[in-house]
Amino acid sequence: MTLDEFKAACAALAADAPAQIAAVADLDAWTALRNALVGRASGRLTDIMATLPQLPKEDRREAGQAANAVKLEVEALLTARESGLSAAAKSGGDLDLTMPERRRWVGAAHPVSQVIDEITEIFRELGFTIALGPEAEHTWYNFQALNFPDDHPAMDLHDTLYLQGDLVLRTHTSPVQVRTLQQYAPPIRILAPGNVHRRDPFDASHAPTFAQVEGLVVDEGITFADLKATLTHFANRFFGSTRTRFRPSYFPFTEPSAEMDVLCGVCKGSGCSVCKNSGWVEILGSGMVHPAVIESAGLDSTKYTGWAFGLGPARTALARHGIPDIRILYDSDVRFLEQFAR
Repeated sequence: MTLDEFKAACAALAADAPAQIAAVADLDAWTALRNALVGRASGRLTDIMATLPQLPKEDRREAGQAANAVKLEVEALLTARESGLSAAAKSGGDLDLTMPERRRWVGAAHPVSQVIDEITEIFRELGFTIALGPEAEHTWYNFQALNFPDDHPAMDLHDTLYLQGDLVLRTHTSPVQVRTLQQYAPPIRILAPGNVHRRDPFDASHAPTFAQVEGLVVDEGITFADLKATLTHFANRFFGSTRTRFRPSYFPFTEPSAEMDVLCGVCKGSGCSVCKNSGWVEILGSGMVHPAVIESAGLDSTKYTGWAFGLGPARTALARHGIPDIRILYDSDVRFLEQFAR
């Protein structure tokens, strides 16, 4: 084939296409014609393009330009005809013009996802990085490496979902602490967001599956003052100017341990069902990393110290937005979710 023959074939396609496209009467016929003209498998233009390698090398550029020009022209005609056929099909009696317009729902990121993103951004500014771990976790990482005694009630079947062998659905994101300490040498500052699973009742303040954000700092000379300063800074950044308090607590993997509360966002401290009439909402548990946890990761606990915290983004969302029941977050009700559109 010569260049003139190639261009003549393109011109013939361009001349035939308008009348053929105008003649199609429905969308099925339009689809068949499109395949016949520019279909990738066996369309006329595809057949023409298949002869391109037969041309002398110096003519191929000009030939390709001619074929592309025809393709654009034909596809424009096809698109215009498709729009006309679609409009005609809709006005053929199926469309009731007397019906009111349906409301368009506005999509939005879930409030828990927004909370996780904001928490991550606040701690990123403080030099924290993201670390992840498996949800199907080995019992050693979930319990023993975190200093849980063998008779701890959290290891019972009524609290933990056991899988095959030595695997459980992780009950917290704390196993990521040990995995990170095994993999990297201090100094370490990480956030570990992810889902956790427990045999909890589904009520106004509990859910069996929920998101958690774990934080860990390990280095030489880390103290409880570093913990309080960092978490108080976070609370004021996240909630605005708010009141916080730390209460002594117990966790196997931290010593000393403390729970951090913020003023209830629903009742502003006067007492309600969300805060259990205390005026405060617990947002996280924290403490200094237990030396046994540091040693289980193969590090020297006399050289390194650290602090950690675990935060529930769902409860944080409740406190921030004044949501009275955690179950609302699991309903996927667009009327509720569209309130959080940014």
